[in-house]
Amino acid sequence: MDESRHVLARSRSGPSNPMRVGFGGALAAVCEAARWALQSANIPPAEVLALCAGLAGAGQPDAERKMKRLLEEEFSGKTVVVCTDLELTLEATGEGPAIVLIAGTGSAAVGRDAHGQIARIGGRGPHLGDEGSAYDVGRRAAIAALHEFDRTGANSAMGRLILQELNAATWHEVQSLAHGVPDDVFPKIFPVILRAADQGDSVARALLQAAADDLATLVAALIERLQLKDQRFLLAKTGGMVGCSFFFDQLMDERLRAVAPQAEFGAMAITPAESAARLALRFLVPIEERK
Repeated sequence: MDESRHVLARSRSGPSNPMRVGFGGALAAVCEAARWALQSANIPPAEVLALCAGLAGAGQPDAERKMKRLLEEEFSGKTVVVCTDLELTLEATGEGPAIVLIAGTGSAAVGRDAHGQIARIGGRGPHLGDEGSAYDVGRRAAIAALHEFDRTGANSAMGRLILQELNAATWHEVQSLAHGVPDDVFPKIFPVILRAADQGDSVARALLQAAADDLATLVAALIERLQLKDQRFLLAKTGGMVGCSFFFDQLMDERLRAVAPQAEFGAMAITPAESAARLALRFLVPIEERK
């Protein structure tokens, strides 16, 4: 993005949550995205003035400071800003009261009241939170399928689909994979559950109903905290779980309307990546001061 907010190029890279992929992996992903964007726009790295990285997992002060230091070393002499992905999504809603529900590998909600006060709920990771997330649904589905196998000695239809998706012959293989890199196991199961639910599988549908309830609970808690119960506000959804299944989207919307009857459902005005670029621009030294 140039200083007039004109988007010059866009790019994508891999996961960048330092709490899940490590600080080296997060740094590599951000640098790869930056490199591809610069190449696409035919801009030399020396012309970059500022960088904003909005990362899941950067909410802890220690993590934020470490990522900032690593990026400052990689982008020497540049203005570097590190924030959370939640801050970017809220920035993308524009102005006024708003809540954004993030439903992906993890789950969280972030909101702003009419006075500009910002609060967040969730985003604590799989050990202390992420209720209703793709990780959570996948883990619950694997447990349900494994319990069925233990009870009957045979895999359920959903269990066979899970094993096939994970390219595993036995549940012992799944257990080994889950102990090693759970992020490479449980979120991958979520699309399987969507397909099974679309085919009428009662267990899959119950798992998705529970996920929709958990996600709506995040929003309800944030409405209470920001005192938005009797106010109109924008409610937006984002994340990898959104827009993948008519059945699940309908479940989410039903539960969200129940807990947020005053909300106006809408979309973010810009992408989170554009929000990051705009935040970077805010931290730039004015042109006249740089001359």
